[in-house]
Amino acid sequence: MAPRPTVSARALARQVHLWLGLSIGVLFAILGLTGSILVFYTTLDDALHPEISLSGAAPPPCWEHVLQTARTTYPDKKGPWRFEVTGSGGDIPARYYAPPERAGRAFAPMMVWFSADGARVLRKDYWGDYAVTWIYDLHHRLLMGEVGARILGWSGTAMLALLISGLVAWWPRPGTLVKALRIKRNTSPIRRLYDAHKLVGLGSMGLLVLLTVTGIMLAMPKECMAVLKPVLGPASPPSAIDTSAPFRPETRISVDRAIAAAHTALPCAELVWIEAPAVDHGVYRLRMRVTGDPSPRFPHSFVWVSPASGRVLAISDARQGNSHDQVLHWIHPLHDGSAGGLPARMLALLMGLAPVQLLLVGVLRWRLRSQR
Repeated sequence: MAPRPTVSARALARQVHLWLGLSIGVLFAILGLTGSILVFYTTLDDALHPEISLSGAAPPPCWEHVLQTARTTYPDKKGPWRFEVTGSGGDIPARYYAPPERAGRAFAPMMVWFSADGARVLRKDYWGDYAVTWIYDLHHRLLMGEVGARILGWSGTAMLALLISGLVAWWPRPGTLVKALRIKRNTSPIRRLYDAHKLVGLGSMGLLVLLTVTGIMLAMPKECMAVLKPVLGPASPPSAIDTSAPFRPETRISVDRAIAAAHTALPCAELVWIEAPAVDHGVYRLRMRVTGDPSPRFPHSFVWVSPASGRVLAISDARQGNSHDQVLHWIHPLHDGSAGGLPARMLALLMGLAPVQLLLVGVLRWRLRSQR
């Protein structure tokens, strides 16, 4: 009986890479393209709506006045309001989570932009109803909520296999590295397509793996924590604060007084988000960025202040987190490039375009080979 022919690891990797590329590659390209757009999604939204451009030279607003404008303009919105402190002196973005008119949706806050002095509303919209947030939901959850997030999470593992199989299929034999990296000129179209696919694939491999791994961790946070816990130990427990504690509305301290208390509790920290309590219950929650926090827009330090007394109820300082906490703090800023400032964000934008090029060139080369 004749021996069964063996299949080399390189040949198997080529087949895996081919069929994963022709299937999951389309989703990979969509995620890459939408991810590139989202690197600068707030800037893009400003460009599409010049009336809320985040620029100007206005003095810092009276935050209590901004809250009163929100309550007066939308009297039915009696729950917590969140205001973003951009530091640009322009408009003031705000969010009202879980508006009753969007009941039944997993995430659809009312988005409001106030003037720099907080006296009037410049724009109102709902998350998911305008371009950049629709793209955001497509990228993060395929417009399918939790189900879409899980699909993306498990698809991400297939994308990792796609990347690794491509590297194995290319990996040169000993002593042939220079030859394997060579770009041939004046050769056949199939060879030129191969070189273009190889050049972009090798050049983007490391960062695409990083973006894919962090994307999986964002899509499946519970599974991520389950993997990290045996290695790094458990994450720090959340602060035990009753965020629904009632208070008399007439006793509520001003937003600006709560901010002052937060700055006293975390001196030298930068205020980034303000969450005001509901009309008659809740607490102030000030989100702040301390030195060393990798995320400029969504930092990981918090101060909770009692709306009735102005007393600081709890402090969560990102610098005091354990190893598990630090890994979680880095996931999102690594995924969108914000951890490295403008250069890293530009690099993330370019890396998002790589799967599109790899898909188009790979499919075109496959079709030419099939025809021949």
